[in-house]
Amino acid sequence: MKLTEKDVLNPLGEVEGKNLTLNPLPYDFNNVSLVDNTKPGAQIILKVLSESLGNRKFLWVKKPAGAPATDQQIKKATSTDLAILALGDCGSCTSWVILDAIRLEEKGIPTISICSDHFAPFARELAQSHGLADLRILEVEHPIAGLARDEVENRTLKIVPSFLYLLQIP
Repeated sequence: MKLTEKDVLNPLGEVEGKNLTLNPLPYDFNNVSLVDNTKPGAQIILKVLSESLGNRKFLWVKKPAGAPATDQQIKKATSTDLAILALGDCGSCTSWVILDAIRLEEKGIPTISICSDHFAPFARELAQSHGLADLRILEVEHPIAGLARDEVENRTLKIVPSFLYLLQIP
C-alpha cells in the first residue's frame, strides 16, 4: 500500500490580525436586501422573515449556494440599509453565507445570516477566524432541505421573535 501525504486546507482560513467591527443595525430602515443562495428553503425563509418586517422595500439578490456572491451581487446588496442572507445548512453554503456577510459588513452594510442549528457553530467559528466574532447568525432548525414548504415556514416562524428582537421591532 502506498500512502501519499497531502496538505489539507483549513476551511476556517488563516486570517492573521484581522479584527472587524460589526455595523450597528439601523434603528429605522426602509430597504432590505434578501440574499438568496438558492438552497432549498432559502427563498421561503427569506419570504417569511420579510413578511414579519411590515411595509418595507425588499431587493432580492440571488446567487449560487456553493460560490461567493459576485462583485455585482455584493454591490446590489449594498444599495439597501440591511442585508439578510440565507441559507447556511451545509459546509460550503454556510461558508459562503458567512463570507458574503463579512464582505457586506466590510462595505458598511449590517447583516443577519440564517444558518441551520447544525451548522451555526461552524458559521460562528468561521466568522471569528475572519475577525468578526460577533457576526449576527440566527439559527433555524436543521434540516431544511427536503422539507415541505409549510414545514420550512413553521421552522422559520419559530425564529421570527428572535429576528424581530435583533432588529428591536416590537
